[in-house]
Amino acid sequence: MISREPTIERLATAQQLLLTPFGLDESHLSRALAEITAHRVDDADLYFQYTRSEGWSLEEGIVKTGSFSIDQGVGVRAVSGEKTAFAYSDDISEASLLDAARTVRSISSAGRTGRVKTAARKIASSRSLYQGIDPIATLDSTAKVKLLEKVEKLARSRDPRVAQVMAGLASEYDVVLVARADGTLAADVRPLVRLSVTVIAEQNGRREIGSGGGGGRFGLAYFTDEQIAEYVDHAVKAALTNLDARPAPAGEMTVVLGSGWPGILLHEAIGHGLEGDFNRKGSSAFSGRIGQRVAAKGVTVLDDGTIADRRGSLNVDDEGNASQRNVLIEDGILKGYIQDALNARLMKVKPTGNGRRESYAHVPMPRMTNTYMLGGDKEPGEIVASIKKGLYATNFGGGQVDITSGKFVFSASEAYWVENGKIQYPVKGATIVGNGPDALTRVTMIGNDMALDSGVGTCGKEGQSVPVGVGQPTLRIDGLTVGGTA
Repeated sequence: MISREPTIERLATAQQLLLTPFGLDESHLSRALAEITAHRVDDADLYFQYTRSEGWSLEEGIVKTGSFSIDQGVGVRAVSGEKTAFAYSDDISEASLLDAARTVRSISSAGRTGRVKTAARKIASSRSLYQGIDPIATLDSTAKVKLLEKVEKLARSRDPRVAQVMAGLASEYDVVLVARADGTLAADVRPLVRLSVTVIAEQNGRREIGSGGGGGRFGLAYFTDEQIAEYVDHAVKAALTNLDARPAPAGEMTVVLGSGWPGILLHEAIGHGLEGDFNRKGSSAFSGRIGQRVAAKGVTVLDDGTIADRRGSLNVDDEGNASQRNVLIEDGILKGYIQDALNARLMKVKPTGNGRRESYAHVPMPRMTNTYMLGGDKEPGEIVASIKKGLYATNFGGGQVDITSGKFVFSASEAYWVENGKIQYPVKGATIVGNGPDALTRVTMIGNDMALDSGVGTCGKEGQSVPVGVGQPTLRIDGLTVGGTA
């Protein structure tokens, strides 16, 4: 059997799923794009998508729900200046494609020729970061049910105080095809899986919750007995720890953030402020500050969509641009923003492979992929030992940020009170309040334990959700405000 180059293979898969069954080929795409560019537009594209997804959930020892769905359609976009016209349809046909093309071209006045002329076909360069497999087919239904039952049995065996276990298994097979007015043709085949476990522990009438899980762009065979045990142990430990948690002290204090998932604070408080649309409009606290110091020395922040098998990684983004490893802040100096095609053109820079959309029914915008801070030279234990009085937060729940001011509020789901370098007791109800750009300047110690999260992140922006990754080393930040319950 002769294998094809991965980029060509992905393109063939996309054409077989998204064009051939509907009597379409590349000539139809060119015609639709020509309809749009008959009017004066700066850019135009077609985005075809086929998504097959499956989910199973267990509660009270029983697999109570199972779901399966298929969604497919096409989004058609025209861009003129800052304006975007967009139409989409779940009917993939020549008639609906041309109808959508004629609808969106009305964004600009008619002219004999447009600014963008459809060009000769060129296949976009892309990466090969994950296998183009259908993860749903990597385990049969019986095995999936047994996997969830294994999670439940294992969690209950860890401690008699475990009162309830909930587990979920999700798989997705996503195929996209992008055709642009400049002749670019790109495709991606994106597997995605996630296993989640939530544990409720009870003691003396008090109930607390803990969670664990992970996933990425691979098949379900990733969830070995060892991997499942790691997720379960994390969830059980968190729930049992919170059973002994005391009310959190409040006030301004030193806060140490653990490695890995606590990078969600970095993602929200810093990452969104570095997205191109906010900076083009001048609404970010980082607007106009490229080349300036925005963080303490040693702070280097990246957005990297090129890490193999990661939840936030992409071979190509949703505009057909190859994903990149983008250095946003280097040794405290702001180096750049993450960009989609529209904002990059208006800001006169190149796209960074960050044009993302939730589905064919949504317009692309600049979004993060895997956002993380590089490690430093301090041992994590040394950082915790440096706290005279303060908070050591190892896990976070929800949070929010105001992009314009940079102010953020996050709730710590697992945290400890530290005095004289020693962990005293777990606390609950701690919220961390600060300002993203200001907090970066208050980083005084950076650990050598940089870690990415286990593969559970989903980012929301303007009503759209996309899978992402976060990460960081252990960090000491001085002078953050902690809102507590004590």
